Amino acid sequence: MKKQGILTIVSGFSGAGKGTLMKRLLSQYQEDYCLSVSATTREPRKGETDGKEYFFISVELFEQMIETGQLLEYAKYLDNYYGTPKNFVLDKLDSGVNVLLEIEMQGALKIKAQYPETLLIFILPPSVPLLEQRLRGRGTETDEVIDARLKRAHDEMEFIKNYDYIVVNDHLDTCTERIHQIVVNEQYRVHRNREFINRIERELLAYQKGE
Repeated sequence: MKKQGILTIVSGFSGAGKGTLMKRLLSQYQEDYCLSVSATTREPRKGETDGKEYFFISVELFEQMIETGQLLEYAKYLDNYYGTPKNFVLDKLDSGVNVLLEIEMQGALKIKAQYPETLLIFILPPSVPLLEQRLRGRGTETDEVIDARLKRAHDEMEFIKNYDYIVVNDHLDTCTERIHQIVVNEQYRVHRNREFINRIERELLAYQKGE
């Protein structure tokens, strides 16, 4: 049975630990997952490599990719484009690799509308006080920024109903394993294995006919 990779989008509040979870998942299950590499028109920062952190391309090429439908989703921030190249993702999925994509909710729903087979997972903290503690623990943001992030989290709650699963990030290793098991279980859903099921049905029919 040929395994088709699953496009898995992970979203959640700022401070929920999405990035840390993705790194742990990629580290523990290197052969099963890859992280989607976004394209951007901004200049590479020191230490960044084309094709690893981002595909660094020109504005002209990015806008051409928009016009020709080569992006799953895209957005513009601070005069720079960011987007998800379609071919990179689809090629990985066809090879049986699960593609992880960490993006915000609006972009996730746009992709889900185009590709209903996409798996949407929303990461939640065990509690709001712990979420605030994690945000303050970064030591990189002002009280005003933290308050704004918590208010935004309240607004983002409305998107959860559109996701397939929630995962509570109470313990890094436990949460990583939860996500992995969700993806593994998804691979065995009946609607994802129609081709294999149809082949077994044809073989049984041939057996009954004595072929």
